[in-house]
Amino acid sequence: MTGWSSSHRSREVEMFVLSKDPIDCARLSRELDLPAAGALVTFEGRVRAENEGRDVLRLEYEAYAGLAEKEAQRILDEARGRFPVLDIRCQHRIGLLEIGEVAVWVGALSGHRGEAFDACQFVIDELKQRVPIWKKEYWTDGDSGWVRCEHCAHPHGHQET
Repeated sequence: MTGWSSSHRSREVEMFVLSKDPIDCARLSRELDLPAAGALVTFEGRVRAENEGRDVLRLEYEAYAGLAEKEAQRILDEARGRFPVLDIRCQHRIGLLEIGEVAVWVGALSGHRGEAFDACQFVIDELKQRVPIWKKEYWTDGDSGWVRCEHCAHPHGHQET
């Protein structure tokens, strides 16, 4: 499989962004637009009101920014090498987020839906495993704590590269 062609690389913009501001999913999707694309698959990770039986009030994300950006970019580069995508991008929030807010967005643009789904799944799975972004839950009972996603320790069939 091939990744980006050199003509697509020339229009490269910032592929991974850490942001304190709300993620504008519609704008990010609009930015992924090429005539050769037949599929755009996006993923929005949102703050939900319940986790492992506890009622969640809000989340807080912290990151080691320099390392997080470097590792996330490496993941996006790996995705371009593994899947024939035309473009792929990711944005992750840091700071306090309320229920329903988008914490992470991934968009994969390709000629066909299969590789766009595969690339999108690969990026979110690898992001959760490898990028130093930490999540603190604030529960409705007044307690809070740093949590780890146990489901993230077992990605969906990715082989070591």
